Amino acid sequence: MTEFWLISAPGEKTCQQTWDKLMLATTRTNNLSTNNKFNIPDLKVGTLDVLVGLSDELTKLDTFVESVVKKVAQYMADVLEDSRDKVQENLLANGVDLVTYISRFQWDMAKYPIKQSLKNISEIISKQATQIDNDLKARASAYNNLKGNLQNLERKNAGSLLTRSLADIVKKDDFVLDSEYLVTMLVVVPKTGYADWQKTYETLAEMVVPRSTKLLFEDIDSGLFSVTLFRKAIDDFKHKARENKFTVREFLYNEEEMKADKEEMTRLSTDKKKQFGPLVRWLKVNFSEAFIAWIHIKALRVFVESVLRYGLPVNFQAMLLQPNKKNMKKLREVLNDLYKHLDSSAAIIDAAMDIPGLNLSQQEYYPYVYYKIDCNLLDFKV
Repeated sequence: MTEFWLISAPGEKTCQQTWDKLMLATTRTNNLSTNNKFNIPDLKVGTLDVLVGLSDELTKLDTFVESVVKKVAQYMADVLEDSRDKVQENLLANGVDLVTYISRFQWDMAKYPIKQSLKNISEIISKQATQIDNDLKARASAYNNLKGNLQNLERKNAGSLLTRSLADIVKKDDFVLDSEYLVTMLVVVPKTGYADWQKTYETLAEMVVPRSTKLLFEDIDSGLFSVTLFRKAIDDFKHKARENKFTVREFLYNEEEMKADKEEMTRLSTDKKKQFGPLVRWLKVNFSEAFIAWIHIKALRVFVESVLRYGLPVNFQAMLLQPNKKNMKKLREVLNDLYKHLDSSAAIIDAAMDIPGLNLSQQEYYPYVYYKIDCNLLDFKV
């Protein structure tokens, strides 16, 4: 289960008592969730007006940074071509898996100095996430172009004889070259039509060189034959071939062009390999940065909302619950019983309930401060 509930409740006589009460209600007897204290340092409170404004800004910032985290994770999956295990082992925060990072969360004083105002800290995170988002767009665009060009070339060299490139199939010896009068044509013949081809190709036009046909290559359905004829008979030959369900492939043997195509393929393949390592490293580092920033926003939101709800002096306990999937409804009920005295006016509506005509805001409202953290960040293609 990769869903966490980050909640806070006011300190009783001490914050430890608040913690003990939660533990007693959710783990001691009924195993509803796995809980950890969520450590938020003494941040600068500022004025009430600033906190109210900041609460709205942090909601938007939370959504934005979560989207950046998901984009980086999804692009990692695309680059590693959906090798699920490989992706998961690269999606780390500070070198540890995401569940461990959240469960043992420690505020990063170096990145987000707590002497700064809450607004400044949120701006640092916003700038950082915007930078990652912009860099990702640029890097993804460059890598996708490269990958797309390579795939187009690879597609040319695969598939049916009717459409694929013939450059890597034919050799110089297969052609009559530099002749004023003669030309070698390439014809795709269905396997069921081989006998007909052998019987009729010399008569498809005047001036076909007798016994000049040769099978050069076969795929599942067809064979590629060469045939030599006089240049003046080309149009007539093409027309008659079409009538007999033989397909003439337009192909001019040009060593320079074929060499250039091969070199382009090698260059693109080499470039892709060269970019792959640094790109995965960049994604790994910046996924970690974005995810850490996102969890710090959650911490900021808990702090701001707790001060707004429970008042000053700051006295609340932030707690991280990892619900047992089977008991989520029961856990909600227990938390409601535990904290309903905090806000008797709170209409407790579970977002899982579908009530026609009622448009709930994205964040459900409970008498305690509550934010969900969902670590399931990938939509794997099956």
